[in-house]
Amino acid sequence: MTTTSSAIHRAAVIGAGAWGTTLARHLAENALTVKLWAYETEVVEAINTNKENSLFLPGVSLPASLTATSSFTDALYDADLLLLAVPSHAMRSVINNMIPILSETLPIVVATKGIEENTLKLMTQVLNELLPSNWAHGITVLTGPSFAAEVCQSKPTTVLLAGQDSTLTTQLQSVFMTPVFRVYTGSDLIGAQLGGALKNVMGIAAGVVDGLNLGANARAALITRGLAEVIRLGVALGADVHTFYGLSGLGDLVLTCTGSLSRNYSVGFKLGQGESLDKILKDTITVAEGIRTTRAALSLATQLHVEMPIVQSIHALLFEGQSARQAVEDLMSRSAKKETYRSPTESPTSEK
Repeated sequence: MTTTSSAIHRAAVIGAGAWGTTLARHLAENALTVKLWAYETEVVEAINTNKENSLFLPGVSLPASLTATSSFTDALYDADLLLLAVPSHAMRSVINNMIPILSETLPIVVATKGIEENTLKLMTQVLNELLPSNWAHGITVLTGPSFAAEVCQSKPTTVLLAGQDSTLTTQLQSVFMTPVFRVYTGSDLIGAQLGGALKNVMGIAAGVVDGLNLGANARAALITRGLAEVIRLGVALGADVHTFYGLSGLGDLVLTCTGSLSRNYSVGFKLGQGESLDKILKDTITVAEGIRTTRAALSLATQLHVEMPIVQSIHALLFEGQSARQAVEDLMSRSAKKETYRSPTESPTSEK
């Protein structure tokens, strides 16, 4: 495994959606040579010919040190760093396809925000299942409030890089850090991933609130109670409660629930305005991770006996034929509760 940040010169970025392309661009502008793997041949051609991902990141020029490929062998050749930015539902198949090529261990940065729907595993858990055990300490997670468009515009962005090996996270911190892209390090892989995944569900809910024109009061309540649900499930899964008050929890939640650049918020907004999910999905080429995460989150909550009424309502809206307005009415008409502070040692399963 690479042990010094000065030795990281070549990065393989797997996944050429808006976020994967943005991170590949960021690394290339930070003096790395980057190979970006794309599933779509037209994306590879556009990047290599015109230096632009016209399908997923139109209007953003890409540096000469960034080239695209549809070959895992080509992408991984001589790489010092592997960054994964594929959709959560594709992570397992992508890793399985790469395994024959992965010989020596590499630091891995997971930039995917989601939960595997069938197994209910986080992305690092999928990697740990598929890769040899000696890869585990090199697996990190990059997450936090970060719209791709704003990163490409060099607007100030602050993220979290979490991993088990503090030496490695510190080294990778310097690889990603720039004057406008600030990176904090942490060690709570579970909390970092859950915050990034569950905020997408809450982003759909916030979009519904705004699509129904329910006002700022309702959106603020949604964010607050949404955070409570994220914390309950996170602690039940062994996360550090304090992680959810940081960038990967509250930070990402606020961004996704208030920003029209969020794909998940946009899905919720259209649902709130009366569009069907089928039509919304038919009209977009991008992935809104919160749709699949809603199913996974509700399954986890049911397994662990954790109350998540917002997640349950969004599930009813997405998959059970409930109207957006009825979903909101059901939430507002729940039995009266007492708001109390839940300490890190308290059982996470009781509704607060």
